[in-house]
Amino acid sequence: MSTSSSLGSRFPIIQAPMAGVSTPQLAAAVSNAGGLGSIALGAGNVAQARAMIEQTRALTSEPFNVNVFCHAAAQARPGREAEWLAYLQPAFAEFGAQPPAALKEIYRSFNDDDAMAALLVETAPAVVSFHFGLPPASIIQALKQAGVVLLATATDLEEATLIEEAGVDWVVAQGVEAGGHYGMFDPGRRKAGDAIGTLALTRLLSQRIGIPVVAAGGIMDGKGIAAAMALGASAVQMGTAFILTPESAADASYRALLQSDAALHTRQVTAVSGRPARGIVGRWMTQIETVGAPAIPDYPIAYDAAKALHAAALAKGNHDFAVNWAGQAAALARAMPAGDMLRTLVDEWRQAAGLI
Repeated sequence: MSTSSSLGSRFPIIQAPMAGVSTPQLAAAVSNAGGLGSIALGAGNVAQARAMIEQTRALTSEPFNVNVFCHAAAQARPGREAEWLAYLQPAFAEFGAQPPAALKEIYRSFNDDDAMAALLVETAPAVVSFHFGLPPASIIQALKQAGVVLLATATDLEEATLIEEAGVDWVVAQGVEAGGHYGMFDPGRRKAGDAIGTLALTRLLSQRIGIPVVAAGGIMDGKGIAAAMALGASAVQMGTAFILTPESAADASYRALLQSDAALHTRQVTAVSGRPARGIVGRWMTQIETVGAPAIPDYPIAYDAAKALHAAALAKGNHDFAVNWAGQAAALARAMPAGDMLRTLVDEWRQAAGLI
């Protein structure tokens, strides 16, 4: 497809770079079938990033996307963090555990990680995508000089305009329906009620922005792809649609939830990580993030507490505090190998768009 030629893929379908779920095996299978597979580096260090890139390249000679987190560095607030841990203490006690004595910033922002930037310039993956914001102009320029195609997530027109002005090649229009972390630059800038849906955002950006638009959020099948393309998208990004593939890292509990009626109910929650993220409704939404809860620590400091609580629960065989990220159309998820999924999506899209 000419619309996705600058991405290097035959078809305009990107497998979302879901940290903790995507794998080199998943990315390679999607790329080998003609889509653009993705791996997520935001939750790892430089050595882990290099290993993931090398593993993916060993499995495919096709282009793939490497995703990094460009969030503002967390501001440590020991008082707030202590209050949050005290608030979580009863949940830990349910499993005979104690909260950590203190919390740390478990993920380093790409914006502050010179070694990670140097790695990406050195290895020059075909595509690099930015989430939660943009890196410094010098890094954008270095990646472009290395021949890397750049994508960045926008959740409104203001963010998309900044992305275009920065010289990024494609903008990912992420609607509020999307599963996982909402990619807004500054979570405090806009009220939750002002969030924009995928179709509205895709159409708006296609009319106001001069770079190609990738529609992301709630797209699960070929008809969804056709709808997004009809509204001006040049490609789509799909995450939840690939969670049930055998190549993903989703565990058995996550897969079971996604194939149950629980998948009909998703909600954005901030208490898990410190940033809004959409997942299947569980105790984080119904018990932890409630009226009267104390202020949540910054991302990703809050995530340190969430991971500790999940580990305490899991040690007792309880999955209540797992984070099962999923988009609003999660109930449409299908279980099949990633390559078969990509080919099925292409066939459905072509039929829906009248291309065959």
